[in-house]
Amino acid sequence: MLEKLKKLQKQANLGLKSCNSRSELNNWKIKYLGRKSELSLILKDIKNLDPNMKKEVGMLGNKLRLDLEGIYDAHLEGLELGKSDQSSSLDYFLPGREEKIGKLHPVTQTLREIKKAFSSLGFQIAEGPEIEWDKYNFDMLNIPEDHPARDMWDTMWIDEKMNDNGEKMLLRTHTSPVQARIMESQEPPIRVIVPGKCYRYEATDSTHEWHFYQVEGLAVDKNLTFSDLKGTLYEFSKKMFGSDTKIRFRCDYFPFVEPGVDMSIFWEGKWLEILGAGMVHPKVFEKAGYTDANISGFAFGMGPERIAMIKHDIDDIRLFYSNDLRFLNQF
Repeated sequence: MLEKLKKLQKQANLGLKSCNSRSELNNWKIKYLGRKSELSLILKDIKNLDPNMKKEVGMLGNKLRLDLEGIYDAHLEGLELGKSDQSSSLDYFLPGREEKIGKLHPVTQTLREIKKAFSSLGFQIAEGPEIEWDKYNFDMLNIPEDHPARDMWDTMWIDEKMNDNGEKMLLRTHTSPVQARIMESQEPPIRVIVPGKCYRYEATDSTHEWHFYQVEGLAVDKNLTFSDLKGTLYEFSKKMFGSDTKIRFRCDYFPFVEPGVDMSIFWEGKWLEILGAGMVHPKVFEKAGYTDANISGFAFGMGPERIAMIKHDIDDIRLFYSNDLRFLNQF
């Protein structure tokens, strides 16, 4: 029996050298280490041997099993490293795939810059619902149902029943409704910016999208003036575009401010409008329940996409949402 085990060991070693594929190695394992292998049968038959032989045959048989398992594992590792297995579908000598690290979207980067700039000026950040009641989107902002200014917004209405007050739901056309909500629930002083998504039913082109971001700002306190508005926006412009930035204010119309202005910056040889602003309209304060005559405030709104387009010299707003990695990887 001992001679039989030694012979079996030689056969197994010789057979393993000729295994050049995983399938051949698997057949070798079945032949020499499987349940019906010659070694397994010898070990099972130890109980029938002479008591003087049991111990010696058992020790040699178990040692042989461990040795065969060891050389099997070593040979398998060699195949996995591509040293012997010519039929493998994997080439372990090819260079590894480059690990791709994600980046922030250029609009997200711009939003963070805007938030940082206004946070340094003492403004808090607030958010509100994107599905809004027309009360907050229009009525509380001095835009009643019959007001011609409603023609300025192509609204996406929600196909839902009106509430008990007859109000309808819509996808907000600007972030100004959050101003109304804040003033309705909070007493001055207020200094807040409202970043968020807006929606308008309009055709898309190089400068218009049906969905876009907006950052609304609101400051309410006693005796705030237009000078406070100009100073705040001037400091913001310096933080966003550089300390030498030139700005210009021109009269404009917005239903919820009086007077209203647009603000432009002088960028690469020309004036570019970046936001609208003005002093909060008295009727907006009236809707919010503010009765103190000394209360005043200013508001402003800007599009982060437009600011990103100016800073990065982008000529088509649709590129932001086309999911083209060739474009997005530049930022």
